Amino acid sequence: MPYLAPRNPEMQRPASNTFIVTSVLVALLLNGLPWEGVWLMLRPDFVAVVMLYWCTHKPLRVGIGLSWAVGILADVADASLFGQHALAYTLLAFGGAMLHHRLKMFDLRQQTTQVFGIFALTYVVYALVNWQVSGYVVWPYLLGCLTSTLLWAPLGIMFQAVRQMRVDNKGI
Repeated sequence: MPYLAPRNPEMQRPASNTFIVTSVLVALLLNGLPWEGVWLMLRPDFVAVVMLYWCTHKPLRVGIGLSWAVGILADVADASLFGQHALAYTLLAFGGAMLHHRLKMFDLRQQTTQVFGIFALTYVVYALVNWQVSGYVVWPYLLGCLTSTLLWAPLGIMFQAVRQMRVDNKGI
């Protein structure tokens, strides 16, 4: 039944550990870029977007433990309160691992609306920790939740394109 098989099916390559670690390190470097003024409030959390992508697409390899460790690295790199990012990324990883089957059911546009809630939870954790430490909440920084959500689709397309592999059908 060769007529049932597509002409050029596409498969995804398994994500190597090197690719996952490199993407997380690049995200940490992007988070460390100097942002000022209104751009600081609009800055997406690149690490959160990358960690959520890997927690939803490879939940058995990238999970809560790795998210906590990356969060500690982000705390050190950002010189923020020790454990703030670790707590937020741990909750993010838990949400991604719990919803990974649900997110794979949707197309990219629908996934974006679903991950908005997870990013909102992450930013609320940042706000609550900041409120406990400084006594006030900087509400404009929650705009980063929107930019992180908008970054979900391009990052997902880019990672999928890197992992796509064309299969030659000559043997079928």
